[in-house]
Amino acid sequence: MIVTLEALDEPALVRILTEPKNALVKQYQKLMELDGVTLEFKEGALTSIATEAINRNTGARGLRSIVEELMLNVMYDLPSRNDVTKCVITQDAVLKKEEPLLVMADKLKKGKKEESA
Repeated sequence: MIVTLEALDEPALVRILTEPKNALVKQYQKLMELDGVTLEFKEGALTSIATEAINRNTGARGLRSIVEELMLNVMYDLPSRNDVTKCVITQDAVLKKEEPLLVMADKLKKGKKEESA
């Protein structure tokens, strides 16, 4: 029996990244939560990850390696730091290979104090 398969499109890959119970995004969020850090993926970052998987012609199987490349340095550095409360993966982090945005604890506290004043 011979079956032809259609390649997954960008919206399907984004859904694979976010929707299943054991989705990659949820797995990394849980890992970061163990270190006390909230992980956020911007919508542009998710679509860029999906586009990169399409460009590499790897489909859903390539999503993990792309996300691992993004998270490698952060996952190495954050356990030894206690001043980071949030990590934001942006489209520039995916496309331009920039470091993810890190929100520091003291900046968050300053913002809350300014709001209450």
